[in-house]
Amino acid sequence: MSYQVIQAEESRSFPETHAFFELASKDGTGVVYIGADAGEAYQEAHEQHAAASFVALELDNECLGVHLADDVGPVNVVGFARFRLGDDAPTQLIELVRMPYTSNVALAAAKAAFEGADLTVAICNDFPGRILNRLIRPYYNAALRRLDEGLASANDMDMTLRLGLGYPEGPIALLNRSGLHHHFEVTQDLYEQLGQEAYAPARRARNAWLKQFQENDDATS
Repeated sequence: MSYQVIQAEESRSFPETHAFFELASKDGTGVVYIGADAGEAYQEAHEQHAAASFVALELDNECLGVHLADDVGPVNVVGFARFRLGDDAPTQLIELVRMPYTSNVALAAAKAAFEGADLTVAICNDFPGRILNRLIRPYYNAALRRLDEGLASANDMDMTLRLGLGYPEGPIALLNRSGLHHHFEVTQDLYEQLGQEAYAPARRARNAWLKQFQENDDATS
């Protein structure tokens, strides 16, 4: 499946060179917008892509629908995000977002494009945070809150989950290593969009974000 890539600011899904770029062509029939401003860039040029085999827009936590003009189309547009936890490198998982009216042909074309670069694709409907963030963020929040309550030390909680459930790394160590402040940003965003208590940022995550914010402010002043 041929496609072209349009860069719209820095991309969290593709921060570095990847085979996905090497396989792209300026004459591709599909269009992939990557970067923090992917949705805005598409809105400015959407009329040019009516005949594209598919259009894929990189998403953060927002719904794909916020970048589309109405509730009945265009049928060739999908959203995507390559899962990445904090400062860790992106995984090989692409979460591909479809709308109720998305063309199955366009969805299949987008899926083939990502899979052609050895990425693994999971398809989901249009919800804030998609699959992984919706599932794992409450779990991380619960672990942080049990730590605050004094259930056990961070090391003992991590060890219990690693040995009891076979996890390669405990949640506390994982969040500290990948950037606890990033967890705050994601959960705060989801909490504002969904209003569900499970996504309300844990105290430790909020404190980590405040500390990071202060350090960044001091560095620029």
